[in-house]
Amino acid sequence: MSLELRNVTKSYRDPGGGRVPVLNVADFKLGSGEQAVLVGSSGGGKTTLLNIIAGITTADSGEVVVSGTNITRLSEASRDRFRAERIGYVFQTFNLLPAFTAIENVLLGMSFSGRKSDRTHATKLLERVGLGHRLHHKPAQMSVGEQQRTSVARALANTPRLLLADEPTANVDVANQQMVLQLLRDSCRENNVSLLLVTHAQEVASQFDRVEKLADFNSPIAK
Repeated sequence: MSLELRNVTKSYRDPGGGRVPVLNVADFKLGSGEQAVLVGSSGGGKTTLLNIIAGITTADSGEVVVSGTNITRLSEASRDRFRAERIGYVFQTFNLLPAFTAIENVLLGMSFSGRKSDRTHATKLLERVGLGHRLHHKPAQMSVGEQQRTSVARALANTPRLLLADEPTANVDVANQQMVLQLLRDSCRENNVSLLLVTHAQEVASQFDRVEKLADFNSPIAK
């Protein structure tokens, strides 16, 4: 099993000092190499859930088990290291380093995991997302869609065991949406990587065999 969530809860403090429940996931499993899409409305907790799985945000309670490791028991530094080594993340807000070029951003993604940087592999990934001509451009010199495609290449650079994708086609033009989606799915399939993608777009969700709605397994108490 690549991912298991057990009784995961999360709430945030409101301006009045109370707590606003966001997540209450009793049970969720994603098998090794399995691909699933999670559908939910904006503000429904999709990004919060991915951040908890990645160890960026801590849950209030519950267990998050990735490839046999319960990351809720790890220190912040250990979670960061585990994420760099085992989890790929395509952020909705890209999180590219502005002072570095496209290929440098991908190479840095490799270095964070402690693995040797592979310029040839980084170049091939960028070429696969149609950015072979943008290798040496910085984020400010690229369109929003090109930045998103760079973030996809970076997330795939270390061949993670689990890939999380937060609305990966939301900022990509229609001509490149299918290319980005297919790259994610093909790369995961080729390397037996588990994929959890969140979206509000039905045209994206309809391409997956396993479609989950956050509202279905998020307990009513968290709404």
